[in-house]
Amino acid sequence: MADCLLTIALSKGRILKQTLPLLEAAGIAPADDVSSTRKLMLDGPTVDMAGISVAIRYLIIRAADVCTYVEKGAADAGVAGRDSLLEYRPQVYEPLDLKIGRCRLCVAGPARLVAAGPPAPGSRITVATKYDRLTAEYYLNQGIHADIIHLYGSMELAPLVGMAERIVDLVETGSTLKANGLVEEATLYDISSRLIVNPASFATKRTVLQTLIGKLRDSVNA
Repeated sequence: MADCLLTIALSKGRILKQTLPLLEAAGIAPADDVSSTRKLMLDGPTVDMAGISVAIRYLIIRAADVCTYVEKGAADAGVAGRDSLLEYRPQVYEPLDLKIGRCRLCVAGPARLVAAGPPAPGSRITVATKYDRLTAEYYLNQGIHADIIHLYGSMELAPLVGMAERIVDLVETGSTLKANGLVEEATLYDISSRLIVNPASFATKRTVLQTLIGKLRDSVNA
């Protein structure tokens, strides 16, 4: 029987596919085939971490929920995008940039509007995004009032149907923007995925978590 259980929250989708090779290189990959299973809680291996027998368990959840699971202590650690960390500002440690999921958080809009220049200070603009806090702060810093329409996806549609003048969303290649007649106006942040750790877990499982961080750092730098 293991001396310690370590629970790690992983986000579904594209980031999960990029995370798995790092876990495999660290010798802590899930036992199940993540691409085919419908289970949301997966067993990992039982490994030795600095002389402590550690059973690894994974939670497969929505990217936006990883911060919450780690902050609330349901997971000891997790993989979260910098966009989520900036937007939700959870009380967690952020010890390692995993250098995956790289993209940009950008303001974009119809080419004709962007060509006319950014909104003037004191003006009002309607923006579609799922990053309400970051969007409001960005425009407030420019003296612009942003009426925010919260959407969960397909942001590019909002300007096409006249619902918003701009969007704030993640951009990787820009091909989706281009296909929908939108262009980038500004970059708010460069984004990548980070290892995050619950502070209470770090206090009680310090040796184990420091070993985990070291293993993943080696995987990133390999």
